[in-house]
Amino acid sequence: MEPTQVYSVSDFQAVCNQIMETAFSGVVIEGEIASFKVNQGKFVFFDLKDEQSSVGCFMMKFALRFPLEDGMKVRVRVVPKLTNWGKFSLTVQAIMPVGEGSLKKSFELLKKKLTDEGLFALERKRPLPTPLTKIGIISSTQAAGYADFCKILNERWGGLEVQVAHCQVQGMVAADQMIRALKYFNERSEVQVIAVIRGGGSADDLAVFNDEALVRAIAASKIPVITGIGHEVDESLCDLAADVVASTPSNAAQMLTRDRNEVIASCRSEVKRINNLLNTKIDELLIQNRGEIGRVAQQITAKITNIEQEIQAQVKILAQLNPENVLARGYALVTGDLDIGNVVKITTNKAEIDAKIEKISERSAK
Repeated sequence: MEPTQVYSVSDFQAVCNQIMETAFSGVVIEGEIASFKVNQGKFVFFDLKDEQSSVGCFMMKFALRFPLEDGMKVRVRVVPKLTNWGKFSLTVQAIMPVGEGSLKKSFELLKKKLTDEGLFALERKRPLPTPLTKIGIISSTQAAGYADFCKILNERWGGLEVQVAHCQVQGMVAADQMIRALKYFNERSEVQVIAVIRGGGSADDLAVFNDEALVRAIAASKIPVITGIGHEVDESLCDLAADVVASTPSNAAQMLTRDRNEVIASCRSEVKRINNLLNTKIDELLIQNRGEIGRVAQQITAKITNIEQEIQAQVKILAQLNPENVLARGYALVTGDLDIGNVVKITTNKAEIDAKIEKISERSAK
């Protein structure tokens, strides 16, 4: 059968690439690195192999976010390509070590590199701001770790303003999503602290938190970052770059909030302490000033006695001036106009007498 269409070499190569890009868009392949090399400081070449096959890979050095060596097992997201020279190759879009041995080796290599740069230095660390009212969370809202974090957050204090950036927290796209979330929070500057949360998982699941670009983004954050990743035994480079490290998501929530029950108990204890202190101070003042209090009391008593004596004297004077008492001593009280011919009233102790004035004589003083 005669072919229905004749291609040029270039056209055929272009059609093959188009077909492969469509059929294998973002395909992920797992294998072992061999013949790893970097040319001109920017082009990365290596072979990806298994027990039976091998395929060449190419990527730009700036996209290399994990240290790699021959013998490491990796997972790569690639686009297959037929080069202009007729060689089949894989263009690597993302790469991540897998397996305990490869992950550990990559971790140690990158840890040394970033430690030498001073990225993990203690003097770079910032304390959590207080009082804390606004928190930004980077996590998967569908993950158990996020649910635990929110549960503890609300149980301990509540009332906090929380903004959540939903991201994948494992896999080859997770690092870029979390980097964008960090950038979002830093550009808006609406939160006081950023919490990067991820529950437990396998070493492969947590490998994303050793991504160099993500680690650098956490270290460069203008807003303090706390990490709560995995379990207590897990350590990531993101933990080392963060300002504050929590052992788990629940522990991160505990570090970010106060326990309302502890606060109430503390307030009650403080009130009791102050009350005891005041009572003790009052007792001390009473003991110190007991003599002075006695002297003042004596002065007050003497003053009251003097006043009572003055009152009694005034009572006696008033009693002497009482008309009834005067009459009782034999005197009489005359009332009326003292003119000859007028009738006046004479009051004695025992009688009232009407008398007519017949004579008035002047009395000489003795």
